[in-house]
Amino acid sequence: MRAAIYARYSTDLQSDASIEDQHRLCLRLIAGNGWQEGETYSDRGLSGASHLRPGYQRLLDDGRHNVFDVVVAEGLDRISRDQEHIAAFFKQMRFQGIPIFTVAEGEISELHIGLKGTMSSLFLKDLAQKTHRGLEGRVRKGKSAGGITYG
Repeated sequence: MRAAIYARYSTDLQSDASIEDQHRLCLRLIAGNGWQEGETYSDRGLSGASHLRPGYQRLLDDGRHNVFDVVVAEGLDRISRDQEHIAAFFKQMRFQGIPIFTVAEGEISELHIGLKGTMSSLFLKDLAQKTHRGLEGRVRKGKSAGGITYG
């Protein structure tokens, strides 16, 4: 079976080596199952909350054209952190007969999509609240909340 690897990290503050690290873990899973390594799709510094990621879009498109037989990722949250997007991705891959395996969860089922999709969505909501709290604290201290300031 031809295995496609998907790897992603969210911000420019993270190391580019994260993609290599994820790739290495996925290769172990591929070798352990006797699969053949296919293309690696990746997105650097792009949030899993968005489905408008070039590597992710190519993965979807190639899946529709049967370029690979299985999708491998470090964890389901690497593919997407949005409930709707991960459910749609799972549904499209399932329609094509392409299973999804992750190092963290094993073979992905509907149960993973429901539970992990919800957990990822809650993570993003919590992160947004903490970010806003931190920005408000900076403003209260008379500092910039970010962006380019004038004057």
